[in-house]
Amino acid sequence: MIISILTLFPECFESPLKASIIKRAQEKELVKFNVLNIRDFAQDKHKTTDDRPFGGGAGMVMKVEPIELALESLGVKKGQPDSKIVLTSAKGEKFVQEKAREFSGIKHLVIICGHYQDVDQRVVDHLVDEEVSIGDYILTGGEPAALVITDAVTRLLPGVLGNAGSLQNESHDQPGEISPPSYTRPADYKGQQVPEVLLSGDPKKIESWKENLGSNSCS
Repeated sequence: MIISILTLFPECFESPLKASIIKRAQEKELVKFNVLNIRDFAQDKHKTTDDRPFGGGAGMVMKVEPIELALESLGVKKGQPDSKIVLTSAKGEKFVQEKAREFSGIKHLVIICGHYQDVDQRVVDHLVDEEVSIGDYILTGGEPAALVITDAVTRLLPGVLGNAGSLQNESHDQPGEISPPSYTRPADYKGQQVPEVLLSGDPKKIESWKENLGSNSCS
């Protein structure tokens, strides 16, 4: 899989893409990252990527031309079956586990990091497949959102996690369900006991306990 990120601040991705599961996924050649600086595609000598909004208003608006040229450099267009172009936006569809699974099946995922007050509406109307929001709050830019999407998608790629069973019965894997609590050694920590059923060695009792807690947690 290829994940391309269009951003005004590529330095935000230098460290996160070199750590943990994302790093190992690249070493296994299961995913490749392209981080493009949108400023490199600005056409004026000042490398301008934003301007004042027509009609007035606070803040600046990201320009359409540099974004389109960056997408052209990747050879991707809206509506292609083997790629998906998404824009991080507070106005977008909520990014949930189901969406992460959908994105993990795409050959080329392109994430455009929104910034400033807004992005020119022509980007939304003509260049991207969808807008995505990671939550009902305001970020200074789309870079943290792009990292969240990248992490959630990458870990779902076949072969990325050492134990494929780790993906089974995860929190949010099914709408309204969360994973039961987990414990590890020691069984007794300062008088705080691990539930006896988990020490019983009885798979059926343990599974029943987990299922009951999972269903109670979402009621």
